[in-house]
Amino acid sequence: MAAELTNCGSDAGELPVVLRAVQANLGQLPGQVLVDTGYKSEAVFEALAASACDLVVALGREGKRALNFDPEQSPRTAEMAAKLQTVTGRAAYRRRKWLAEPPNGWIKNVLGFRQFSLKGLQRVKAEWKLVCLALNLRRMAAMQSA
Repeated sequence: MAAELTNCGSDAGELPVVLRAVQANLGQLPGQVLVDTGYKSEAVFEALAASACDLVVALGREGKRALNFDPEQSPRTAEMAAKLQTVTGRAAYRRRKWLAEPPNGWIKNVLGFRQFSLKGLQRVKAEWKLVCLALNLRRMAAMQSA
């Protein structure tokens, strides 16, 4: 749906960017967004609060204690924590593992892509989109032959 890349070490502010790219590519936002704790940010939760997306963001490592936060200063984070305590929230987040993680493994192990060949942010972004395109084309060809 979208393949974005940044040279920033934190993914926290990138979720709105990726969702804009998805909307530009598909003409609509996804019904549900499942992301790991790297995208956790009160500002992002606030920015996406009015969105039609059902946002599910981990607040810490699964099976580990969640990160501490003040519900008074971080009400959207508190809402997300409450959502993740529900059966529906936990089930939704569990799906993220088998939806989001396999493409990373396929890109590394099947395509053999382990480092960028180009230099410069714009060129690296273009190279990343080509790698993602190659993966999708390979998967589409396999699906058609089956």
